Amino acid sequence: MSLKLISIGETAKKIGVSIDTLRRWDKKGRFLAIRKSGKRFYRESDVESFINQSIISASNLFRDAKEWVSNPDSKEPEALFYCTNSLIFQTRLMRFENNLRQIDGLSELYPLLSAIVGEIGNNSFDHNLGNWRDVPGVFFGYDIKKREVVLADRGQGIFKTLKRVKPDLVSDEQALEVAFSEIISGRAPEARGNGLKFVRKVIVANDMRISFQTGSAKLELKKGDVDLPIEKQAEVLNGCLVLINFLS
Repeated sequence: MSLKLISIGETAKKIGVSIDTLRRWDKKGRFLAIRKSGKRFYRESDVESFINQSIISASNLFRDAKEWVSNPDSKEPEALFYCTNSLIFQTRLMRFENNLRQIDGLSELYPLLSAIVGEIGNNSFDHNLGNWRDVPGVFFGYDIKKREVVLADRGQGIFKTLKRVKPDLVSDEQALEVAFSEIISGRAPEARGNGLKFVRKVIVANDMRISFQTGSAKLELKKGDVDLPIEKQAEVLNGCLVLINFLS
């Protein structure tokens, strides 16, 4: 066991939470710090164990994300899964990719998986900038043992976002189809690459599946699909809720 101590700032970066969150956890006894000269430090081995344990026992990610998106109260989600800004999201995405890299049999899949997760998360920040309904940021969690990744946001949703540049859109279902079939931009006429069309291309060509709901529209896409199976849901979700399963 490593007895090396690291600062609270470095610990915050490794775990992907704020320094204030670590201070609260220390006060509540959730993740105790070591005090030296009035400052908080952490054993490096304790930090690594905390990270690994949080990944392994990541509760029911999809349920937690759905509850957060659906809740009328604008509360922040669990800090371990909450990316308040794109910098935190990118840091956690890098850690996710590093974890995948260590798994046998994922050498070809993990770069693609990381790329589509990054595309979806970045879309949340790019297309809701200055337009968050209440709580800004993204829920991002994963359970490697279950081979699942969950992302969610309480943003405007795809219909409202795309209607700014495609005013002829009339429904969530139509907007979701456009998002996954056309190269679009939230700032027309600027092109931002393939966006969700790229996500579709990766999913249908690999051992993955995705469930993507925004508003009343839900897409269930898997390897080999040619069409976009989008169905209207009775339950309307503001923002976006995404579940990705990788089957290798």
